[in-house]
Amino acid sequence: MAGTSLLALIDDIATILDDVAVLTKVATKKTAGVLGDDLALNAQQVSGVNADRELPVVWAVAVGSMRNKAILVPAALAISIFAPVAVTPLLMIGGAYLCFEGFEKLAHKFLHSQAEDDAHHAELAHALADPSVDLVAYEKEKIKGAVRTDFILSAEIIVIALGTVATAPLATKVAVLVGIALIMTVGVYGLVAGIVKLDDAGFYLMKRQGQDALTRIGKGFGALLLKAAPLLMKGLAVAGTVAMFLVGGGILTHGLPGAHEVIESVEHSMAGVPAIGGVLQALTPPVLNGLAGVLAGAVVLAVVTVAQRLFGKKGG
Repeated sequence: MAGTSLLALIDDIATILDDVAVLTKVATKKTAGVLGDDLALNAQQVSGVNADRELPVVWAVAVGSMRNKAILVPAALAISIFAPVAVTPLLMIGGAYLCFEGFEKLAHKFLHSQAEDDAHHAELAHALADPSVDLVAYEKEKIKGAVRTDFILSAEIIVIALGTVATAPLATKVAVLVGIALIMTVGVYGLVAGIVKLDDAGFYLMKRQGQDALTRIGKGFGALLLKAAPLLMKGLAVAGTVAMFLVGGGILTHGLPGAHEVIESVEHSMAGVPAIGGVLQALTPPVLNGLAGVLAGAVVLAVVTVAQRLFGKKGG
């Protein structure tokens, strides 16, 4: 009996681990939409920090991120246990916020003047150049700002992951949410650390002395890194924005009654197009989800902008 019970326990554990592996993979795929924006935002947050303090700042923000997730994961589990009906509304709110954030980025140049952007860059340059500025306090403010940003993005990630495992057993939920929290934190901040040090690596390679072939190759690669670093940042920002519309729009179309069925109907109808039916069928869901995300983002941004102006005028 003991041997049989042990085998049954091992089988149960293996089954749970298999479920955890599958669900974690699905949750990671869904939350990857936030990852590109998370990388870009956090890399931007540490801009303006002295080069020798970049990694300590990234580490401090990563620690803050783990604290955020230590709050969010138990909160998400409590919601799934005591208020499971709230999972879908929370997902919808998270999806709408993703769409809003993505559309706000697109509309940034219309909502924020060039003078505001120039003032922000001037502030960063002043903080680095002016000896009277308390760089310790400035650095702490950068860390606080990055941790606040991380809390919002981490909440989106945890809520999306919770929706993936909403009907799974409690042990599976715990394993998946904890796994996602660790994977996203280590992955995001490991990559952020690499991104913010790309330019330093490029400078190091370009400053190497010597005329041998290896040194010349190193200098050329260093120059390439210096050119690639800002392009990588822009690429991450673009990819993150697109992913926000795809993921956010997908969440909304799955949550709105009838919307997902309409997309499936269009997808199946596209399959009948001669020659390119398969391609059109594959492209239909992401395109329609993305368009739904753009539309939702525009609506939410319009509502937020009008509300800000109304309350701003009343406050004034």
